[in-house]
Amino acid sequence: MVSHDPRIAIDQAPMSRFQWGIVATMVGLNALDGFDVLSISFASPGIAADWGIDRAALGIVLSMELVGMAIGSLFLGGVADRLGRRTTILGCLGMMTIGMLGAASAGGIVALSVWRVATGVGIGGMLASTNAAVAEAANTKHRALAVVLMAAGYPIGTIVGGSVSAVLLAHYDWRAVFVFGAACSALFVPLVLWRAPESVAFLMHRRSPDALARINATLRRMGHGAVDALPDPEPKAVAAKAPVVALFSPALLRTTLALTLAYLAHIMTFYFILKWIPKIVVDMDFPAPQAAGVLVWASIGGATGSLILGLLTGKVRLLALTIGAMLLSTALVIVFGRAQSDLAGLSIVAAAAGFATNAGVVGLYALVAERFPTSARATATGFVIGVGRGGSALAPMVAGFLFAAGYGLQTVAVLMGVGSLVAAVALLLLRGRAAVAVAR
Repeated sequence: MVSHDPRIAIDQAPMSRFQWGIVATMVGLNALDGFDVLSISFASPGIAADWGIDRAALGIVLSMELVGMAIGSLFLGGVADRLGRRTTILGCLGMMTIGMLGAASAGGIVALSVWRVATGVGIGGMLASTNAAVAEAANTKHRALAVVLMAAGYPIGTIVGGSVSAVLLAHYDWRAVFVFGAACSALFVPLVLWRAPESVAFLMHRRSPDALARINATLRRMGHGAVDALPDPEPKAVAAKAPVVALFSPALLRTTLALTLAYLAHIMTFYFILKWIPKIVVDMDFPAPQAAGVLVWASIGGATGSLILGLLTGKVRLLALTIGAMLLSTALVIVFGRAQSDLAGLSIVAAAAGFATNAGVVGLYALVAERFPTSARATATGFVIGVGRGGSALAPMVAGFLFAAGYGLQTVAVLMGVGSLVAAVALLLLRGRAAVAVAR
């Protein structure tokens, strides 16, 4: 046995099959998040028809899990930095399972809204935890790619979930969508227990009594030699503060503000597209299963945008890529507002808009992982996502009230597309700021 910093071995050595397995598990968890968030979008035409609610009321229902996600991200991100990424993930899976089952049994708007908030709390905590877990499982060379791949799980989840939802909606009512989501959430619990140990970087930071044994067990699974002792802890000038307070320290303040504003602005544009596509398509007299199919095409575009951005991270600076994606997002959402008359045209435009909006989201996740240290990474992810999604809960509501007030799709799309432009401007504040050593 030797004595060295195991994080250096993880940083410098090639990625093992086990490490890629951790990344794949987190991709799957984010795919589950993607489906759980958009399950209400797949179900929304059936809910509106079943309960006779208008667009304004539907907009409120569509926003409820975003409120929950804000709560979960803000509070559970800090939990993940105190109790661990794995523990938080398992707790969030339990909450998501219960929330989806509750939604399937809801008998009215109020009950459904409560269960969607509960589901959102679990999703918000999950996003903060998986982002940190992936960054800490990957080596230096593939870290940005690993985080982008994790984020790409979101549209993959909507593709698979949308395809399954289209089949379910052809044979059952909207409740079947939530039952399917609950089953998937429950099935991930044993997978996480098997394939996702606590991160070495977190164990190094928290220094629990069994940290050395747990670190060596993980190192062996990664193909590294065990260590006989851990190096001395690093100075805790920032880490000694409460994690949320650390985000506003002089070293991190500018980064925190820029990324939070960028995420808040861009995610409003992102959720306008994803939340309203099924209802917009149904209102054009297409059946609900075909509306779900258009949303699947938006998600296929989103997955493609994520993968292309990931591949480009090795050749182009991540910050420049993300700003470019934001500008493209604004342009394509405005194009989406020029409603197409046929299903093929709708699908193509939705895919293009999904490509740009999702590329921007995954770029932001990678920037958060790149710019914050281990001691505050999950908290930072939770804060950025929490504030952003708390504000973005207004996006479906605002769009719903604009539609109800008589504004056309083109006008609403222009107004909602401005969010990505604001995000691009906010990211310019990060120019000239160096990234931190992510695994530390």
